[in-house]
Amino acid sequence: MTSTPGSPDLLRQLAEAVGAAHVLTDPADVAPCVHDWRGRYRGAARCVVRPGSPAEVAAVVRICAEAGVAVVPQGGNTSLCGAATPDASGDAVVVGLGRLNRIRAVDALNHTISVDAGCTLAAVQDAARAAGRLFPLALASEGTCQIGGNLSTNAGGVQVLRYGNMRELTLGLEVVLPSGELWDGLRALRKDNTGYDLKQLFIGAEGTLGIITCAVLKLFPLPQRTTTAWLNVESPSAAVDLLNRAKNAFDAQLTAFELVSEASLGLVLRHIPGTVRPTAPAPWYVLAEFSDADPAAVEAWLAGQLEAGRVADGALAASEAQAKALWALRENISEAQKIEGYSIKHDVAVPVSRIPDFLAAADAALAAAFPGIRVIAFGHVGDGNLHYNLSRPGDQDSAEFLACQPAVNRIVHDAVHALNGSISAEHGIGQLKRDEILRYKSPLEMELMRSIKQALDPRRLMNPGKVL
Repeated sequence: MTSTPGSPDLLRQLAEAVGAAHVLTDPADVAPCVHDWRGRYRGAARCVVRPGSPAEVAAVVRICAEAGVAVVPQGGNTSLCGAATPDASGDAVVVGLGRLNRIRAVDALNHTISVDAGCTLAAVQDAARAAGRLFPLALASEGTCQIGGNLSTNAGGVQVLRYGNMRELTLGLEVVLPSGELWDGLRALRKDNTGYDLKQLFIGAEGTLGIITCAVLKLFPLPQRTTTAWLNVESPSAAVDLLNRAKNAFDAQLTAFELVSEASLGLVLRHIPGTVRPTAPAPWYVLAEFSDADPAAVEAWLAGQLEAGRVADGALAASEAQAKALWALRENISEAQKIEGYSIKHDVAVPVSRIPDFLAAADAALAAAFPGIRVIAFGHVGDGNLHYNLSRPGDQDSAEFLACQPAVNRIVHDAVHALNGSISAEHGIGQLKRDEILRYKSPLEMELMRSIKQALDPRRLMNPGKVL
């Protein structure tokens, strides 16, 4: 069962607000909106509503609030934590934001872009590029994920090292509050010290405090040239050492520095057609990007690292097509692991210097507790964010493997916590880690979060069952 009938009066009011064609009740239409990308969560909904403007979003939320009906905001539905999936009760209304897809304004002079929440990340990147500017958020799902979801999870991606995550990239927001009121905070100021920075309440809140409908985002000069390198390294320690040397040599020109294990690369080569190993096999690899650095200087620096033995082998992209092929090896890891079968995913952050310590501790503890478990580790070593995923041993049943998730989580998250890290770096909490944060956040932190939720959404109708 994927949906339950909504009350005729509620459906009528929603249809009057957004048009009957944009209130979906047929099970075939609702089905894609009640399960997550990974296939781990499946729920039900009264209907799916597709408003076409912020005013229509406000009307939908107001109607649902008056009826006491929960609302689940949904963007591109690429969540890895079940944050955009309704529960199984069938009581909620899913609000799809895909029709809010206008690029409202590109201000190249002030380096800003104003976009509706339903714009895909790729569309925002393209609009910035057309104006000779860069919007630097870069994710593997950029053709599908939407800006509202990027904001709601405080997405990071591969260029946080240089440009920061969505908190740093956002100047202003427009938000529909749980009451149905529309808050206009679309300020494009770099400095605004007039009280609480309210926009930060909604960034990373996963739709539990309101629905983001528009954002003013920062733009940057468009790099005139990039140099992309795939490098073989012996260990995570060697990768961290290489990172620090690269930062010292190139500073802000180093815009990405990704770590990929041989196990991760192996899945991509096995499952993604057209992928090719760029260098000889190694235990670990670094994918580094340099923007507006002299290519000759990068090549000379890399030659020095090879001569010193810090890099065992490497490949420099000689064209944009080759650079895209190298990035495809990194960006297709999640897709390859999905094809491989169910996995237990972790999106963690530790201080950059402690990445080797975390990997050593977690790998050893998991190998002892679950012989044969396969570690698929990769991520943004430049900012300390690792995607530490586990695949089942080859002969283990999927259901048996997933039953181990609580024990696996405890091992991984305890190792993160021991290093003063975070159990969620950029994917959010959603349903997946809702109970886990109770173990790692202090009672005072949890009470402060609940107080904010109570103040803005006392009836707990906004994306219930997520985060808190």
